[in-house]
Amino acid sequence: MRIRATVAAVTGALALSALVVPSAANAADAHHSVLGDVVRAAQAASGTKTGARSVGAADAAPLDLTFSKLSVNGGKPIVVGTTNTKTVATTFTVTHGADVDIFADDFMLDVELYRGSFDDPTNILFGDVAPTCKTVSSTVATCKGQIDVWPQIDFIGNADATTWKAVGFAADFNGQDPSDPDFDPSQIGFVEQDGLGTTKLQRFSKLTVNAAPEPVKKGKTITVTGKLTRANWDDFAYHGYTVQPVKLQFRKKTSTTYSTVKTIKSSSTGALKTTVTASVDGYWRYSFAGTSTTPAVTSTSDYVDVQ
Repeated sequence: MRIRATVAAVTGALALSALVVPSAANAADAHHSVLGDVVRAAQAASGTKTGARSVGAADAAPLDLTFSKLSVNGGKPIVVGTTNTKTVATTFTVTHGADVDIFADDFMLDVELYRGSFDDPTNILFGDVAPTCKTVSSTVATCKGQIDVWPQIDFIGNADATTWKAVGFAADFNGQDPSDPDFDPSQIGFVEQDGLGTTKLQRFSKLTVNAAPEPVKKGKTITVTGKLTRANWDDFAYHGYTVQPVKLQFRKKTSTTYSTVKTIKSSSTGALKTTVTASVDGYWRYSFAGTSTTPAVTSTSDYVDVQ
């Protein structure tokens, strides 16, 4: 379980409450339980007994609000390693009825990512900080949020390196206090909107290079070694990315442009090794174009003095 700080500022309850959101095996009812989780979190924050009843979207009234123009990480894939939390920005527009106050203390909205089907998601990702919105007109606002990926807490695995879908939700508590025994969920406005867009989650990649000997006599052989690795989310270590095409590139000392000398494939351990003939001073590097699950990466350069 991952603890999420969610702005669920319901009247009479704490403005900031701890919301436990299920991940991985627990995520099956993630979307349709969003409202219930918010209510139960507010009840827990106010010391009221939780779990007395199940509150879901079916208990609430329709909310006149729609999401549009979603962008996740500027349209680029979300690249995640094995340890550090990855935070990327989201931007979106909400259009709402003139009587809907999205800036009320007891109003909340957000955009989340999920993998799998909407009714039975395999995993979910969300932001640890609530979005902030800016008024464009009486019925339109632009919002900025975030998605936070905690590799070792979100229970992501290698299978999660794929396309994720986006869903938006908003809840207007309309003065209803979940800690009140007379709490009436039918007075809450709630909307959930699927199909906002997609983004990719990718496994961070690394690439090394070493050209030897240094220096070397002109006409002699230079051996260029290296290794292509990528994050493994099943054991949170880096392993060789095997049998992948990698370009060996060279730049003369007097030039600013690299050219591809040859393309080789990584070994069963991700290792790279090839030979070239020394001709002029310059810089050697490896470059990997990337795949759908792994981003492109280029090694640092290694200078060789040819004598």
